[in-house]
Amino acid sequence: MPDIHIVRDHALGLTEARKVAFKWAEQAEEKFDMQCTYEEGKTSDLVSFTRSGVNGTLKVTSSGFELDARLGFLLGAFKDKIEGEIVKNLDTLLAKRSKVAKAAKAAHPRGGKA
Repeated sequence: MPDIHIVRDHALGLTEARKVAFKWAEQAEEKFDMQCTYEEGKTSDLVSFTRSGVNGTLKVTSSGFELDARLGFLLGAFKDKIEGEIVKNLDTLLAKRSKVAKAAKAAHPRGGKA
């Protein structure tokens, strides 16, 4: 069983969700010195991340994100802080992408067709 389990639903679709996941992986690499690998699939993608003391996955689908992480002994003491930071980062990225997607939809209500 993972130490951290986070689920977030969204209405972005897979293409926009991928953008969020790529940005999340970039931030994880920059801010937390994680090594991330991104595997695209037809209906879902998988971001695997690791560094000393933590490893996990972020599953990306057209309707949600599911993050599971296992913490090593030393980082386990900081579980609440780590989980809070992950939640904050993911929620911020989702909110930004949702605004962009809504603005694009409003500008092109019929999918960009004239």
